[in-house]
Amino acid sequence: MKSRCKWAGKDPLYVEYHDTEWGTPVRDERLLFEFIILEGAQAGLNWLTILKKRQEFRGAFDNFDPQKVARYDSDKIRELLLNKGIIRNRLKIEAAVQNGKAFLAVQKEFGSFAAENP
Repeated sequence: MKSRCKWAGKDPLYVEYHDTEWGTPVRDERLLFEFIILEGAQAGLNWLTILKKRQEFRGAFDNFDPQKVARYDSDKIRELLLNKGIIRNRLKIEAAVQNGKAFLAVQKEFGSFAAENP
């Protein structure tokens, strides 16, 4: 039997996350942005809650494309606030848009969000 942290519990989704993602270095730009958005949505909530909504977030946030998310306007924010599949918190959604802009700024300045220091 595979050794796991106790926090992984028995929920298959949490176990899968523990075994395949948790503690694994990430260099994929889109996946890094995904985690930024999901971590922002998670604030004050259980990570399992977010994992259960992850697919809905992917659809709602254009597969976490930072260029698209950075351009979200008030109409798109209103649309997201009506989406029962995600965490419908205006401040968290607006933060996702700002994080998209910041993510793009880092990419522009350093060539990559995942770039390591020389």
